[in-house]
Amino acid sequence: MWNFCSIFVKAIKMERILSKKVMREFWAKHPDGEQYLKTWYETAEHATWDSPSEIKKTFTTASILKNSRVVFNIKGGSYRMIVKFNFQRKWCFIRFIGTHEEYSKINADKI
Repeated sequence: MWNFCSIFVKAIKMERILSKKVMREFWAKHPDGEQYLKTWYETAEHATWDSPSEIKKTFTTASILKNSRVVFNIKGGSYRMIVKFNFQRKWCFIRFIGTHEEYSKINADKI
């Protein structure tokens, strides 16, 4: 379970995403999630998101939370990824990647 990951990721026109290592470590344990995380990564790398509503246009099943957090369903909800965005600086921080069961045990608004 990836709780409290403070991995720096630039969200718009990303040249370098440091969280890919975190994703690799996750899919090493859950290989069925690898392609889904790679797809998210590629999409985010080229995104021009300036608000949560723009993320929802790309990922319609994403849930917008308090404090600029967004929950992404990975592999149809088998896994969840919580990402905190700073739209002004064009950064995002992966705060959690885990199974649906692990997600149900945390407070997504505060992690």
